[in-house]
Formats: sequence, structure tokens, C-alpha cells
Amino acid sequence: MSSSDRYSVDKSEQQWRRELTAEQFRVLREHGTERPGTSLLNDEHRPGVFRCGGCGEALFEASTKFESGSGWPSFFKAIDGAVATSEDDSHAMRRTEIHCARCGGHLGHVFPDGPAPTGLRYCTNGLALTFQPAAPGRDD
Repeated sequence: MSSSDRYSVDKSEQQWRRELTAEQFRVLREHGTERPGTSLLNDEHRPGVFRCGGCGEALFEASTKFESGSGWPSFFKAIDGAVATSEDDSHAMRRTEIHCARCGGHLGHVFPDGPAPTGLRYCTNGLALTFQPAAPGRDD
């Protein structure tokens, strides 16, 4: 199956390399991981939306972000339909990898150790995200 069969945003490797920084490319397109504690988004607490750093798709509402202590931005719920999953057997363990459902960009992993109401922890690379603050006067 080609990426165009799975994702509505279909770009060549060359296009992604032109549009992303080298670090973003490594995370989003090569399934890399940034060092814990390095993302400026760890300290982002304003109302707004966290979007895919590759295609701009809205992935997480800021109201679902929580401090997990993991060193990566963490969320307890993704926006409906925005995140896809696959099994990741790398590093001698089985994890559930999360991807942008629109472009297939690697975001991180989801774990069953998050807070209520979902019990999930979407552990996300900050390099895979951008943040869009809510418009003034809005609380979302």
C-alpha cells in the first residue's frame, strides 16, 4: 500500500526534507525521538491547539495536556480521528506508536498509564508538534 492510499497528505521524501528541519524530519518521517526535557512545548500551558508539525492537522486540544513527568508533552485525549496507531516492536518491546492520521507523521507513543477520564498518555515528541494559541477572548 502506498502512502497515498493511507494518507490524504502525500509528499515525496524530497518534499518533506525541504519543508521540515533536519530534526523534524528525523522524528516525523524516520520515527526518531527527541531527548526528554528538550521541547519548549513542555512548558506551554496556554489555551489552544497542538497541531502536526508536518501538515498542520489539529491533533490535541491544550485542555487535554498534562504533566506526566516523562520529559515529553503528554495528552490524555487526541482530537477524534486525528491520530492513528500501529504496533511498534522496536527497542525489544511492544508499544503502540501514534501517527498523524492525515500525513502519517510519527508523533510518539500512547501508553495506558494516563489520568482520568481516558487513562491514556499520548507521549508526544515536541518536534512533531506546533502550537496554535486560542484567539483572544476564547478559552479553547
